[in-house]
Amino acid sequence: MGSRSLKLICLSLMVMGLAIASVGCKKVQPIKLDCNAAPPSIYAGQQVTASATASSISTKKHTNVIYDWSGTGATGNGTTATIATDALNPGSYTVKAEVKEGKKGKEGLKPGQTAECSASFTVKEFEPPTISCLADPATLKPGESSTITSTATSPQNRPLTYTYSSTAGAVNGAGATVTFSSAGAPTGQVGITCTVADDKNHTANAETRVTVVAPPPPPVPHVQELCAASFARDAKRPTRVDNEAKACLDQIAIDLKQTPDATAVIVADSSAKEKEITAKQEKIAARHKHAKVDHFAEQRAVNIKDYLVKEQGIDAVRITVATGAGDDQNVQSYLVPSGANFTNDVQATTTAVDENTVTPQERKPLPERHHKKAAPRQDQ
Repeated sequence: MGSRSLKLICLSLMVMGLAIASVGCKKVQPIKLDCNAAPPSIYAGQQVTASATASSISTKKHTNVIYDWSGTGATGNGTTATIATDALNPGSYTVKAEVKEGKKGKEGLKPGQTAECSASFTVKEFEPPTISCLADPATLKPGESSTITSTATSPQNRPLTYTYSSTAGAVNGAGATVTFSSAGAPTGQVGITCTVADDKNHTANAETRVTVVAPPPPPVPHVQELCAASFARDAKRPTRVDNEAKACLDQIAIDLKQTPDATAVIVADSSAKEKEITAKQEKIAARHKHAKVDHFAEQRAVNIKDYLVKEQGIDAVRITVATGAGDDQNVQSYLVPSGANFTNDVQATTTAVDENTVTPQERKPLPERHHKKAAPRQDQ
């Protein structure tokens, strides 16, 4: 039997798996191929490398070995292939490799010259981001603002976007730091929801709160005691506004001009002696229609108001005149801010002056004093 005939017999027997050494055929090992994908588990966008390791390759001269890869995203023509994972959804994937050996151009034509293998890898679902947020300050007066700061992370460093909502008021801005405005929000707690989303539509929420508190009530205004003036210096004209009283009244005018919404109350007293005089005059006036009656306290109060109106330009409606129960010839002045209550703040008995019955006295300068000339001395 010729060598060519023996080769054909051996080839036929090997194809049928019946190669028998007893007929002179050599036992031929078929080529084998093992595949592996690393890493076996990734997130979309991470690189996967598949490798193929062939064994039992013929060592004959002129033997050529070629590889071919197939499968989603696999690219390669040698023992390794790269796999593009950017567009892959979460799940399991398989790539295949095929190896062929033989003479160039005739690889894989003979039995045992071809082998295949596959490798699997898994694309994992991206983990959702996490977020926390904080309001500073957490307590506001109506109309004030608070800074809302979000701290968010993505386990796989995906790009993040932020959105916000509130149960009242408004959140202004974008990004990790925004501003909450309490304008229009009622007093009490306001809930603020901070939301973060990655580019894979995974979201996470966090809550923070601010408390809108009512502003404290404005301080209650109170009556202020101003200066006092004495009318005891001029016994002949005990109701005249003299220069010393004028200094006090000028200060009252300044106070009224500085607080245009305030008013003034003038409370004048009369001495016990003056009250006796008035009582006697009233008895006489009861019998004589045109008899004069001096009301010392009332006259002092009216004269002071007249001075403030005419010489200081204070509106008459801002000045109230009254008499007190004191046994003296003094006049006390009070500044009453808007909202203050004179009766509550001044614990003294006062009686309003009927300005229809008391006429202001004209404030005339005092007459000059004339000294008697000494008689000329006669020479002796």
